[in-house]
Amino acid sequence: MRRKKTEEGEAAPEGENGQTATKYVGAVENAVAILRFLTHAHGPAGVARIARETEINVSTTFNIARTLAKEGLVAFDPETKEYRPGVGLLEFSVPLLGTNQVDLLQPRLSELAETHKALIGLWKVTPGDRIVLVDREVKGTVVRVDMQLGSRLPALIGAIGRCVAASRGLPRAELERRFSELRWQNPPSFEDYARDVDKARDTGFAFDRGNLFEGVDIVAAAVLDERGNARLGISGITIRGQMSEAELEALARELAEVARYFATTLYGRAGG
Repeated sequence: MRRKKTEEGEAAPEGENGQTATKYVGAVENAVAILRFLTHAHGPAGVARIARETEINVSTTFNIARTLAKEGLVAFDPETKEYRPGVGLLEFSVPLLGTNQVDLLQPRLSELAETHKALIGLWKVTPGDRIVLVDREVKGTVVRVDMQLGSRLPALIGAIGRCVAASRGLPRAELERRFSELRWQNPPSFEDYARDVDKARDTGFAFDRGNLFEGVDIVAAAVLDERGNARLGISGITIRGQMSEAELEALARELAEVARYFATTLYGRAGG
């Protein structure tokens, strides 16, 4: 592989067709990891603990932490030798304060739609035990499925409903009672539905294969808050047969990954 000179004067690998391959800076990734740990550690932490939790070399952790302290992004207590988030972080967060959650998430939803050529929906779980479609992104395909913004469904129905049910840990009798109230175009058996809920609890995603709407495949994941309550749902919706099993599985896993990221950034859920 040839190497191409970057603007900083470093040689970066050059990929096919003369394009520069993506190169990430390890020091920046380590600094972000340290900041993420401190903002979710629920208390000050010393260098040894930070290094252990982030799996970064102790001396590297020390140098990065001292640099972050110099810039005001973390605060250092000279008596306890511990670090905590610094007021300097507000400099970066102020522009986002008051911003609609949907606006913050929209770029990632658009990227998912572009990558997977599916309708990507963002759903809000309401106190009235419904899910409401608050944003949608669709790219690419000539023939495609669509849903109206503001569409409302019962919270436990479809692929998202299976994820919501998984987050609630309802007793089987209560889950069955709630299931009996749902209306599907092609209803699954309760045994299949309950099995899907259990699987969603383990994997973080769920499928609806033509149950909610005939001829439509849906995959979904739920965004959980710090208490484990489902606050949002992300779904990928496509006409049945447009995506292979492997493609649907890949979309489901990426939705779960994005949901974990949103859980951390929006609700402070440790580990997503």
